[in-house]
Amino acid sequence: MVGYYDVVLGLIPVTLIGLTALLVGGGLPLWLSVPLSSTVAVGLIGHAMFVNGPEPAAVPEPAADVPASSGHRPAD
Repeated sequence: MVGYYDVVLGLIPVTLIGLTALLVGGGLPLWLSVPLSSTVAVGLIGHAMFVNGPEPAAVPEPAADVPASSGHRPAD
């Protein structure tokens, strides 16, 4: 199944190449089209990292009979 991050990874080169070609075809010079396309790609990366970032890993809770500050766990 394709996830959000797979789509973002696929859109980065599509944005860099496709949007640059579209802008050059529309009459903008290459020296302006590449930075504009790169800005959109960086926006995609920023969204994937900070707005819709990965979930933190679940941390197991300490045992109830041992104080959390002791750092020791009972042997099983």
